[in-house]
Amino acid sequence: MPSIFPFTAIVNQDRMRRALVLNAVYPQIGGVLIRGERGTAKSTAARALAALLPEIEVVADCPFSCDPDQPAAWCTLCRERAAEGEELPRARRRTQFVDLPVSATEDRVVGTLDIEKAIQKGERHFDPGVLAAANRGVLYVDEVNLLDDHVVDILLDAAAMGVNVVEREGISFTHPARFILIGTMNPEEGDLRPQLLDRFALCVDIRGVSDPKARMLIMERNLAFEADPEGFAAEWAPREQALSEDIARARLLLPRVRYTQADLAVIAKMMAEMGVDGHRADLVILKTARAHAAFEGRARITDRDILLAAELALPHRLKRHPLQQVEVTLDDLGERLSEARAQAPGETEELVEGEGATSGEKKTTVTVERGEDGSPPQGLKAPPEPVLQTVPRWPSEGRWWEGGEEVEVGTPFEPRRLDTPLDRLTRSAGGRRSRTRTDRKRGRYVQSRPSPGDPSDLAFDATLRAAAPHQRQRRRPDGPALAIRPDDYRRKVRVRRAANLVLFVVDASWSMAVAERMQATKGAVMSLLTDAYQRRDRVGLVVFQKNGAQLVLPPTNSVERAQRALTDIPVGGKTPLSAGLQLAYEVIAREMRQHPDLAPLMVLLTDGAGNVSIGNLPPQEEAHHIAELFPHAQIRSVVINMEHAAFDQGYAQALADHLKAPCYTLEQLHAEALLETVRGELEGAVA
Repeated sequence: MPSIFPFTAIVNQDRMRRALVLNAVYPQIGGVLIRGERGTAKSTAARALAALLPEIEVVADCPFSCDPDQPAAWCTLCRERAAEGEELPRARRRTQFVDLPVSATEDRVVGTLDIEKAIQKGERHFDPGVLAAANRGVLYVDEVNLLDDHVVDILLDAAAMGVNVVEREGISFTHPARFILIGTMNPEEGDLRPQLLDRFALCVDIRGVSDPKARMLIMERNLAFEADPEGFAAEWAPREQALSEDIARARLLLPRVRYTQADLAVIAKMMAEMGVDGHRADLVILKTARAHAAFEGRARITDRDILLAAELALPHRLKRHPLQQVEVTLDDLGERLSEARAQAPGETEELVEGEGATSGEKKTTVTVERGEDGSPPQGLKAPPEPVLQTVPRWPSEGRWWEGGEEVEVGTPFEPRRLDTPLDRLTRSAGGRRSRTRTDRKRGRYVQSRPSPGDPSDLAFDATLRAAAPHQRQRRRPDGPALAIRPDDYRRKVRVRRAANLVLFVVDASWSMAVAERMQATKGAVMSLLTDAYQRRDRVGLVVFQKNGAQLVLPPTNSVERAQRALTDIPVGGKTPLSAGLQLAYEVIAREMRQHPDLAPLMVLLTDGAGNVSIGNLPPQEEAHHIAELFPHAQIRSVVINMEHAAFDQGYAQALADHLKAPCYTLEQLHAEALLETVRGELEGAVA
């Protein structure tokens, strides 16, 4: 088994380590989502956590690691064996760490029931999936934002319910699925939908360490680990053992950690005043506060426990516009807590017992050794004064332009939602705007097709109908009641949402500065970006000005990156329309080669008056020649004419004619006519 970098050797990132340790103390908290840039020890910390967890007692031959002392949580097989009087064998094993790949399908996650064996032999056979392997362990999902939403929903449902139920064609199987769910993601690659974000109990936003001395320490420890993994692990073993024992002691104390009605009132009032939807945040804060108190060896939660729990439970739950950054400081949170505490019932009220405690039980404490200065146990530093931040303010990627006039973003408006009907393509990537057939085991079952010899994703009803006319010839005295042959197999045809590629091409020349046209342009793009966010489209941004064009934002699912790039666009210089169209064509063509499942759409915002050539032709003629490449390559386009009607000379309309695209004015965009057209264009792109 390869050596794992020690958890206690991770430099800084105290908030992330605290969230992980508290989940280890109390797995029912509901997992943690770690959001951060590349190379910030997200995966390292997740893998190191599993090594800290104590061994567990299991049913020796159970594939689901059932707890022999918890019959209420046994799987279907263990329950059936116990009902027959069989004594279940016991064994001890290390806590499992299960890594879920991004390419995992639904069947791989939940497991599968072998319908073929059930029909032909009358046997129920279950092939365990990832949830079975992760029971009573750690389930780690790297790049969780790239996982299909449906699969993420299954994981979060199982984490919340603690059980996995597989039902297929009237046959069901149940097994426990209690695990510590850890998800990591880089927000630059796209975010999870708010509904899925809320299902993660805790969320931590982390950045790279900026202190030079700490960065040096990171390098030294990593080099030492690479040179001698076993020796490095042995050096840190005492600290790892101490933290593991602290977690075990905290687990014993946790059922006796108590709280008052005043504590409940404080949490409820804070969440209500901050406009947090639902009640999940209230429960998560209470559970996390109890876990933190238990880890510090206390059998009573305090305001500090509530504050630190709120810091971990709120970053992804505060209400905000999809492209809006919201920051709440600890001072603000502390003021809210003080106000809520002043209005809460008195502290003299009877304490509420934690789970597992009896009403007459004496207060029990666990001694946790601390340093001479009163510091917490080794391996989990006292957190610095934290700052709540719902969306990380990632460092700027640098200005791609020089000179020009900065222009603010105009007022966005709420666009109509875009939908397209079912198409006839087969794709492998998911989205929310367009529906498409898919050859993967995901999506809604709409019909079946012959699948001789291949029982995967079997359409049970259609297979039975295909086999029914042949039963008289196939029936044998000693054979099954229903004889099905490979030639009868029918496979399910599924449909699911398909993503689109929307490339915004923005004219940032000096002419766009007249009468605040660029401000209006940015407002229009921001509105369309909001729609793209809601529909999970891939979006990109090309800007042309002066003597050339620039791909400011390569196609991405991160609309927040698009927002930042849009804000930085200045105005100035000539109008190299040809260069902008040429670059847009190259970007879309490359994306179509790499992602043939995406439907492309170019949204061009310009007045159409090009005055810079990239070759020997006049600027307008050259732009028209390049524009004709788009319909030839079956690339849909929409032109937004940013020129005022009083001064319009028809340049934008002429360009739209060569693109074979509709042309609309900014006023019509506000009237939503453009979005109606975009809907039609996307429908045509996938028809």
